[in-house]
Amino acid sequence: MNLRFSQESLPGPPPMLGAFAHPAFAIVWTASTCALVGIAMYDTASGWLMTTFDLDPFDVSLLHTATTLPIFLFTLPAGAIADIVDPRRMIIAVSYAIAALMAIFAAVVLLDFASPVLLLLTTFVLSAAWSLNSPAWLSIVPQLVPKPLIPGAIAAHSVGYNLSRTIGPALGGFIIMSYGAAAPLWIFVAANLAVIAALTWWRGPTRQARPSLPAERLSSALRTGLRHTANNRLLWATLARTIAIYPFTAAYWGLLPLIARRTGQGAEHYGILLSAISVGAILGSLGHEKLRRKFGADRLVEAGTILTVFALMVFAVAQDLPISLCACLLAGMAWVNNLTCLYTSAQNVLPDWVRGRGLAVFLTVIYGTMTLCSAGWGEIAARSGLPTALLLAAGGAIAAIPLTWRWKLQEGAALDLSPSQHWSLPRTHEEIDNDRGPVLVKIEYRIDPKDSAAFVRALDELGFERRRDGAFAWGIFEDAGDLGRYEEAYLIESWLELMHLRERVTNADRVLEDEIREMLIAPPRIEFLIAAERGDETRHRSAEPAGA
Repeated sequence: MNLRFSQESLPGPPPMLGAFAHPAFAIVWTASTCALVGIAMYDTASGWLMTTFDLDPFDVSLLHTATTLPIFLFTLPAGAIADIVDPRRMIIAVSYAIAALMAIFAAVVLLDFASPVLLLLTTFVLSAAWSLNSPAWLSIVPQLVPKPLIPGAIAAHSVGYNLSRTIGPALGGFIIMSYGAAAPLWIFVAANLAVIAALTWWRGPTRQARPSLPAERLSSALRTGLRHTANNRLLWATLARTIAIYPFTAAYWGLLPLIARRTGQGAEHYGILLSAISVGAILGSLGHEKLRRKFGADRLVEAGTILTVFALMVFAVAQDLPISLCACLLAGMAWVNNLTCLYTSAQNVLPDWVRGRGLAVFLTVIYGTMTLCSAGWGEIAARSGLPTALLLAAGGAIAAIPLTWRWKLQEGAALDLSPSQHWSLPRTHEEIDNDRGPVLVKIEYRIDPKDSAAFVRALDELGFERRRDGAFAWGIFEDAGDLGRYEEAYLIESWLELMHLRERVTNADRVLEDEIREMLIAPPRIEFLIAAERGDETRHRSAEPAGA
């Protein structure tokens, strides 16, 4: 999908309303926030329903498993699906499914037919559906606002999420007490219908014209997405900074029930502390965009990490509720600051064709480190005490700042990832089936031998481009008997993947290709060879100037 805004669409500073100055964003944000509130109310209703059954603690804990397991199972495939199909249509379809599921379950609860198994199954399916929608929601943000306003839009989405976690549980509890457990579920149905209405009204920007190719297959799309992530060095920086933050942030999330218990009223104070983190996140969102423009994303993440360290130290020594609440406010402000900077950087380094998959990897890294490290900090707290675990987390977060400082986040201002469309289709002597493969691409270069060092360095950089765009093997070879002659070779899974690769080349990639061409003393020659089929007497092969 090639969807983008011209950066000239906002020539001056962002308007005072920021992203909300764009009606499409304002309406979609309102609808999505209502859906988030609906999910928070469902969490409240499902937790209350589970307590009404005569179950042991292990059975009750399965509700949390049913909520988190689909995140690990479906986020990566969901990212691939969001790249293959229109993410707006995907969200609409899944929202219809969620509305139908909640209507059925609300009727079951109203008729008093609910059971633990049915509740767990419903929660699992709902979490799976929401996991499918998450990368699609992230993918449409650049379509809702111009590029300069993406950080503000991300911060606004964080406000919506934290607002839902602040008011949703309390509102859900009040509605349950006043109207019964089925009432929040019917409200959740209405919220999903609002999402459907908003996205049906908003059509999104017009697609850029391009040759029509069959959609990627899901298995191939998953492999290509992971391959792109492994070779996108700008995305590495974002993931490295993510891994340097969230293992230590996980300490206070995982240990918050124990922190609440120290105040003497664990269950009641736990809910208050969670709400305080959400309030801190909302407060942190208010001035984020102005601070990011003034100090830059790297400095802001450094400040957010230091703020997290300070919150962990306060948690370690706090013995009463007011001090713990102050730490929660600081933690919430740091949380939204870091998440917005990292998410914006990930958005800025991902081309449209792989955006859903790249963001799915980003989410998986966050969820994975938070889940695994929360358990790890719990084990450390059990062996060494709660204050020790929190102080160790603070020390680890401080140590991670200099260790990962060389990984710079991307503001995206000078990075043009729009497709260049400068490659023509290969010439073949007959039509080739899309599934034929693998395909070997060979390119011959001739250079002045004195430029060999600079040429090889540029070709190494080009190798990352090839692998990012779909090649699963790549190499550059020097002719031992002909000084100044080099051959580049790379393998693609199929003929269809080769056609997709040629459409994925960006304007930023084209700059590198132009630099390489300036070193050549003769036009390059390119060949496309397909693995021979058994019984096939001919081999499809073409030769042409590279990029012709």
